[in-house]
Amino acid sequence: MSNTKLPATPKGVTTKRRKYNGIPLSAGMILVALGVVYGDIGTSPMYTLKAIMADNGGLTTMGQDTVLGALSLIIWTLTLITTVKYVLVAMKADNHNEGGIFALYSLVRRCGKWLIFPAMIGGAALLADGILTPAVTVTTAIEGLRTIDTFYAIIGTNQNIVVAITIIILCVLFAVQRAGTSAIGKAFGPIMTVWFLFLGITGLLNVGLDLDVFRAFNPLRGIRFLFDGSINAAGLMVLGNVFLCTTGAEALYSDMGHVGKPNIYATWPFVKLCLILNYLGQGAWILANKGNAALAATPDLNPFFQIVPENLRFAEVVLSALASIIASQALITGSYSIVSEAIHLNLMPHMKINFPSQTKGQIYIPMVNTIMWVACVFVVLLFRSSSHMEAAYGLAITVTMLMTTVLLYTYISKLWHRRGLAVVFALFFGAIELTFFFSSLTKFFHGGYFTVLMATLIFIVMYVWRRGTAIEHTQSVYLPVNKYIDQLRSLRNDDDYPIIADNLVFLTNDSSPDKLDRDILYSILDKRPKRARAYYFLNVMVTDEPNTHEFIVNNYGTDFLFKVQLRLGFRVNQRVNTYLYQIVADLVNSGQLAPQEHRYSIYREHSNVGDFRFCLIRKVLTPETEISGFNRRVMELKYMIRHVCGSPARWYGLENSSIIFEYVPLFARTKRQHKLTRISAGNTTAVVAPGNSGAMKRVDVPMQEPEDDDIFADKMKSDTEANAEEVESSVIGGDTASFRPLRVDEEETDEEDAPGENN
Repeated sequence: MSNTKLPATPKGVTTKRRKYNGIPLSAGMILVALGVVYGDIGTSPMYTLKAIMADNGGLTTMGQDTVLGALSLIIWTLTLITTVKYVLVAMKADNHNEGGIFALYSLVRRCGKWLIFPAMIGGAALLADGILTPAVTVTTAIEGLRTIDTFYAIIGTNQNIVVAITIIILCVLFAVQRAGTSAIGKAFGPIMTVWFLFLGITGLLNVGLDLDVFRAFNPLRGIRFLFDGSINAAGLMVLGNVFLCTTGAEALYSDMGHVGKPNIYATWPFVKLCLILNYLGQGAWILANKGNAALAATPDLNPFFQIVPENLRFAEVVLSALASIIASQALITGSYSIVSEAIHLNLMPHMKINFPSQTKGQIYIPMVNTIMWVACVFVVLLFRSSSHMEAAYGLAITVTMLMTTVLLYTYISKLWHRRGLAVVFALFFGAIELTFFFSSLTKFFHGGYFTVLMATLIFIVMYVWRRGTAIEHTQSVYLPVNKYIDQLRSLRNDDDYPIIADNLVFLTNDSSPDKLDRDILYSILDKRPKRARAYYFLNVMVTDEPNTHEFIVNNYGTDFLFKVQLRLGFRVNQRVNTYLYQIVADLVNSGQLAPQEHRYSIYREHSNVGDFRFCLIRKVLTPETEISGFNRRVMELKYMIRHVCGSPARWYGLENSSIIFEYVPLFARTKRQHKLTRISAGNTTAVVAPGNSGAMKRVDVPMQEPEDDDIFADKMKSDTEANAEEVESSVIGGDTASFRPLRVDEEETDEEDAPGENN
């Protein structure tokens, strides 16, 4: 653990977070971008034209108009979807240099309460596709080794060997994720650089077979091919195969925070050039060999492999296998970014996030990695062959692209204030992506149902967590501390109660210097009063700098009550007990806290800092809580998910500390109970017992959280506003209470607000 001194911020000084400028352009990060971002889209030449040719009837059916039309659709799909929509438009809609559908939603959420639904649907579909992609690409790579005689002698037609090798490779791939994006990208970057150079060179060498392929840049060729049944046997359904050339576009946007926007701008032209050259080379080869009956009779003929001389085929297959494995990385790293954004938006539970490098955008989430690992292995065992998996591939990502278009329309019209451009953008890209979506629906009964099922499960988790959070927020009350100082001082000096700790610590997500969560005060004063020599209310903030070690203290004019904000860099291990010991020692040395002398110790020199106990509070439902049946089920599911995701004791390194786990009821209205009638043992005269005990009333309170003003919060307002007056009349300090946590870390040097931290 670092022994870095924690400097306190001087009283009265307002601090602001430094604006995070993202990852700058550099040769090293260009290499990382090639290794991390483009794996998925970079392997598309292996199967796109092969699938189009197979659905059209084979090699002999591929006339010049057919080939030029198919190439035109591929070129313009890459240009319009990937280049225009994502690289030129979507990447400008970044949330402090983070990309992805949730980063985009965080920018436009104030423009419409309903916008949370396209964000949830698109995010769920992208995460589901991220589960399928590693299984598909790795299985395809291993099956491709059968084209080499040496490997075929080992594997043969035994699919069990393919499944076993695939699972081993997936296990290795997910096991190395903890090393971080930068380390993985530096290892994969050189391989993918060679891969793209290989694609471009092999394609360029074959273009000379028929220079007419350059006529495919005419978009009218693609339009004619799409609607002319005489040259396109598949009709509009061919778009389901054409779409395979751009499936990695959404991952490119999601991975922006890992590698930096400038490095994607620098590398995409090179990548796109290599991809188009390879497609043109395959098209020229098809035109030159369409009359070759021997080749036409070859089962599973793949022009990608055929354009390479036979003596280089072994190297091509090995390189293709490596590239296919690396393709999984784009979706894995993108999934980390998506989940991280979802956590900040209260769409997913708090999870432990690691930062393996000095760059904040590069993250690793152990729980997400484990879930994807298990799910990918399950997919391999369920489908077994790549042909079965490919039937499910691409359907979910079309849904994500449609939802991204909806959010980008809002961004352009509301934030850029260009309504006309937004309408044109939505109509143009919406029409294209809807066509892709309907052409991909044929995949549903051939395996697409699996990704739909996975996306539905992920959506349910998001829905439950967000609605449950909205229900909890209706009960949030933050009370002024100065109204309770006298009670806390009396409790501290009350000998009728035993001292449970020298230093009693509560964790809070509220950064306000003068207020406390009602649950904390209720725990100290009402739920078995907790006497301690000093009380600490600790808020942990993660900064944009890697190695920040700072804290701010408000002592409320006392020597026993302290609100502490601990500011730690994103690379710093959040073992708060060690840092809190430093803070208490600093308070003792500065005279703000009386020395806490140890009478007994194994050490020769006794410490002047006493013992610590941490009180962790969790909300629970009680049978008496007045809450509708559906909302009760939602809260039960949310608390079950919360239990699976772990405890703050683990997040903040408190496993070996003295902890009090305390459960408090969700402060919703209680059901009206039947009054008890007291009956005397010798007299049957009924005596009605007093109606109210002195218990703290459970009341609803208004929610004032504009950053969460979505459709879920809106539905809860009618349940909270009617009871706002009860807080003022029944709770001490209720007339000056606030109803949302203040987070001072939201202050930024730029105009946009960053998503709040969830501690």
